[in-house]
Amino acid sequence: MTTPAAPQDDSGVLLSVRNLSLRFGGVLAVNDVSFDVRSGEVFTLIGPNGAGKTTMFNLISRIYRPSTGSIAYAGPDGAMLQLTRQQPHMVAGLGIARTFQNIELFEHASVLHNLLIGRHRCRETGLWADLLFTRRVRAAEMRAREKVEQVIDFLDLQHCRDQLVAGLPYGVRKVVELARALCTEPRLLLLDEPSSGLNVEETDDMAFWIQDIQQALGITVLMVEHDMALVSRVSDRVLAMNHGQVLAMGSPREVQSHPGVIEAYLGRADTASDTSGPLRRPPASPGARTSA
Repeated sequence: MTTPAAPQDDSGVLLSVRNLSLRFGGVLAVNDVSFDVRSGEVFTLIGPNGAGKTTMFNLISRIYRPSTGSIAYAGPDGAMLQLTRQQPHMVAGLGIARTFQNIELFEHASVLHNLLIGRHRCRETGLWADLLFTRRVRAAEMRAREKVEQVIDFLDLQHCRDQLVAGLPYGVRKVVELARALCTEPRLLLLDEPSSGLNVEETDDMAFWIQDIQQALGITVLMVEHDMALVSRVSDRVLAMNHGQVLAMGSPREVQSHPGVIEAYLGRADTASDTSGPLRRPPASPGARTSA
């Protein structure tokens, strides 16, 4: 599978967030957040539940409109454009794809058909040609299937390509959703808690896929993740958030040792002397829902 190299601006920044805030009534969900994502890196947002991480993804995806601030993205021609001025349905066409905390697949369709849906943004033909199924449409369909088969091979999904999604294990569904995002040929891939619900072996596999996506395909990854072992393994840089604000930014080691990050995860800064391993998310109470 091959992905065209992303055009870069002079600074190598693919996504630039500046002074971004979002208010829901009296709640300030995101408060004056700024960061840059460089082309070719894995950049991860961490923080306890309710920190504003998924809200950031929804702002970048144009699901939410920011109260203040800007989001600039290096468009197909390399020039920085304002995402906040783009319609939500145009985001995928700019080369931005995402996965979700809760898997969003067509359960009663096969893996192959779910991935072909991901090719929709690369559509080459019009409605009337599609209805008549012209020679050009047939050729475009063949190219789409070739691209999808490349993704299936890349993520080792051959064994389930013709199975209905509803009958697949949860861990395989996670990979299928990742595959559908890759079928859009993204330049920036947003992964919202890719290890959520996975066991240790499946999380190791996910780490392998993320590294391959970055290194073999050259795709920039912006990730929200709670599993700090995964974060440390795949991330180039990490930004920690709490209550919608930036706590720290730097390498995984620098951020994990930051007193503010330790306090946000463990309750007080002096617990740093009691931690011998990577930070872990505090266990949720029974029946509690996970949110970011």
